[in-house]
Amino acid sequence: MMLDTDLESVQEGRQLLQQAKLAQAKMRNMTQDEVDRIVHSMAQVASQEAGRLASMAVDETGYGKVEDKLTKNLFASRDVYESIKAKKTVGIISRNEQEQVWEVAEPVGIVAGIVPSTNPTSTAIFKALIAAKSRNAIVFSPHPSAAKCTNEAVKVLQEAAQRAGAPDGLISCVTNPTLASARELMNHKLTDLILATGGTDMVKAAYSSGKPAFGVGPGNVPVYIHSSANLGKAVKQIIQSKTFDYGTICASEQAIVVEQSIKRKVKRELESEGAYFLDEYEKKRIEDIILVNGRLNPSIVGKSPQRLAEMAKIIIPEKAKLLIAEETNVGKSHPFSLEKLSPILALYTVQDSQEASNVCNELLELGGLGHTIGIHAENQDIIERFGLEQKVSRVIVNSGTTFGGIGATTGIAPSMTLGCGTYGNNVSSDNIGPEHLLNTKRIAFGVREMKNEHSLGETSNQSTPPANERSISRAEVMDIVKSVLQELKL
Repeated sequence: MMLDTDLESVQEGRQLLQQAKLAQAKMRNMTQDEVDRIVHSMAQVASQEAGRLASMAVDETGYGKVEDKLTKNLFASRDVYESIKAKKTVGIISRNEQEQVWEVAEPVGIVAGIVPSTNPTSTAIFKALIAAKSRNAIVFSPHPSAAKCTNEAVKVLQEAAQRAGAPDGLISCVTNPTLASARELMNHKLTDLILATGGTDMVKAAYSSGKPAFGVGPGNVPVYIHSSANLGKAVKQIIQSKTFDYGTICASEQAIVVEQSIKRKVKRELESEGAYFLDEYEKKRIEDIILVNGRLNPSIVGKSPQRLAEMAKIIIPEKAKLLIAEETNVGKSHPFSLEKLSPILALYTVQDSQEASNVCNELLELGGLGHTIGIHAENQDIIERFGLEQKVSRVIVNSGTTFGGIGATTGIAPSMTLGCGTYGNNVSSDNIGPEHLLNTKRIAFGVREMKNEHSLGETSNQSTPPANERSISRAEVMDIVKSVLQELKL
């Protein structure tokens, strides 16, 4: 008998949630040392398996490069682990002796982890680590086109966690995911919180589920090159960032905004570093493959410039690392101004920093509000003014936005889930970490007495006598009146 795929996946999701509930009940009673031992074991094994999981991800999805997916897996297992390993997530995590307030960490419970096809294994590693660190169970819903590699990553992590003492079912994954199973996972009564990384529709579904959710909006990231920038360094960083894993990280650059006074130098630097500038005919051919029915064409995501040229039926050099077209317009009818998730960039020319700021804001409002922006400059006043004007959660200065946004080359917390704040209809503007998966209880001691103030009405109808005057009684008033009347009779 043929079984309904949706029903099977929904039922599997429910069973995994039941197992997660039992596992989390055991995990919440563990000590900090026990939790840290589990997280360390997971990070170690994920690092060891990073290469194999990277190959699986590329083979299954067709997105990106194995060597760069390896780097992402190592970032998730090493950099993220190093940033969270010393954090307190059990019991009393802080004591404010002056105010006499103690903070106590409590796990949120069961987390639904939505995983994208662009960064499947690194996202699974990251989310599993921060969930376990905060004593939560997590059930993953992978993208259908990345189900095999995501499940393998989760299996590796769960086995490593169990060897270190974690309960069975703490980390699990739907094996045959469907849209129905993802919705069931997000809406189920046992789910306490959603970590959603993926397309706009999936993030919206997470926020409309009625559950607390950390979602990630799109990243249409512009980068401004100011005339004070070290041009050679700026261009190298931009190309390294944009071509990393063929542009599949949402914090990667989508448009360069450059001042007219340095445009020729910037173009020369870009060409010397492997960028190929499209002529008008070639630009039109590439535009035709960027969108399908008004949406980003999934066939171009994470593809090499040569594969993109082949799809567009144009010829480019074999050594070309990046495709660039000059653009003057911003809008949905101008594909180069949109998020492209591939090694394709738009180049905008401006006269000064104020025009650059305006163009960047237009690009962000088109599809990247709250996410990330980049600036290359040495003028501190320009950096400050530019940063203050942008509606983003991350302003990356003199670094590639791909690496700076996730915290690999900046002091921002290392993370694979980048909040966009209310600009991007997200609940947080932070780089998400284990602290976001905790409820913080406060034990607060009484440190002062509450004053018993008079009501406003009583206070306004009474006047306070001067300190050197005493109150006169009614009897004394009558005696004075009698004395005055007697004198008048005389």
